[in-house]
Amino acid sequence: MKDSISRRNFIRGSAPVIAGGPAVLRALGANERLNIGLIGAGGRGYYLLERLYKGVSPPFQVTWVCDAYDGRIARAKDRVQTMGGNTPKTTREYRDILADPEVDAVIIATPEHLHHSMTIAALKAGKHVYVEKPIAHTIEEGQEIVRVARKAGKVVQVGTQNRSNPLYIKAKEMVEQGLLGEIHYVRAFWYRNSLEDNPAWRYPIPPDADETNTDWQRFLGPAPKRPFNKARFYQWRLYWDYSGGISTDLLVHQTDITNFVCSKTVPLSCMASGGIYRWVNDDREVPDTLSAIYEYPGRFHVNYSCYFGNDHFGYGEQFLGNEGTLEVLNRQYLNFYPEKFGGKAPPHVAARKEVKLHIPNADNLSVEAHLRNWIEAIRGKEKVLVPPEVGQQGAIPGHLATLSYRHGKKVYWDEKTERYRFG
Repeated sequence: MKDSISRRNFIRGSAPVIAGGPAVLRALGANERLNIGLIGAGGRGYYLLERLYKGVSPPFQVTWVCDAYDGRIARAKDRVQTMGGNTPKTTREYRDILADPEVDAVIIATPEHLHHSMTIAALKAGKHVYVEKPIAHTIEEGQEIVRVARKAGKVVQVGTQNRSNPLYIKAKEMVEQGLLGEIHYVRAFWYRNSLEDNPAWRYPIPPDADETNTDWQRFLGPAPKRPFNKARFYQWRLYWDYSGGISTDLLVHQTDITNFVCSKTVPLSCMASGGIYRWVNDDREVPDTLSAIYEYPGRFHVNYSCYFGNDHFGYGEQFLGNEGTLEVLNRQYLNFYPEKFGGKAPPHVAARKEVKLHIPNADNLSVEAHLRNWIEAIRGKEKVLVPPEVGQQGAIPGHLATLSYRHGKKVYWDEKTERYRFG
């Protein structure tokens, strides 16, 4: 069976399938405007801004834009004026947004080392929050966000948008229908490549960037103090102070969606290894090559790999059941293959047909649906797909991989005590 899903069907098919999430203290009226502040207007923040306008119907208004680089502020302000028809206030200081009683909600799309302090402050200021993944820079920071969010009673959505992708929703349905039989093994992978003049995560630095228009101290936040460094500011994913690298930037998406499709939560253990094998001629700290092996309760195994020197296989997840294989590739394709058993498949397996689905532009549509779900939850019409508890479960495997890689040891997770130990 082959199929292609239209944008209308995509939107209809991406309704929430997971219950839960923080309680809503006040649901907005049908015509009451939601005022939103954008905190972090870099590549991801600007992208979320565009997806917000393209995927969410009014009434909402972006009333504030915040960033530590003036050029990004100007660009986002112009985008709001063009797409939203209003002129937002601007600031380098995110607390200005939180102090505005007219602001209902904030989108936090900053480097991950700032997620914790900003999310906590936003919740204590009474704002609803959309925070990009990972929920926090460490396990402990994520735990505190979960605790504070429970008390705050505000709607918090973590930006693992794959849960809003109908391909993964379909994959979950197929698993629950038993089409794969028992699943004990998942392969997840993310491969990239680029030319020598464009090293992975070495994003272009604006030509005008200097200490007058780049607020270094606000970028550092709780991170160790250092002299002004353009590379660390504009290419922060490469440094441990601000990023978990592959583990929390890419892997988290895939452990989270494995949890979703296979109804899992957190692993029992992780062993990770890798290094800087491809991009060796700069001062990057995080690996460009990483493998991680996870054991979960219920005889469940995840084999993860990432390499920034070859993109032939792209990225995706392969769910290997004893009666069938299901894969979602590049967030656009779903393929299902029944097991053949050497031509001796049991009748109930032999009767199953291959399935091939394709959704062009699926990731953009998923982000739009994820933002829409958040706003509808604020209005009291839906429940968020990724509340803090779920975002934390998705992030823990990433943090465990970082810990294992950096210490060169296997790491074990105790779900009851919410603590890790090295083996």
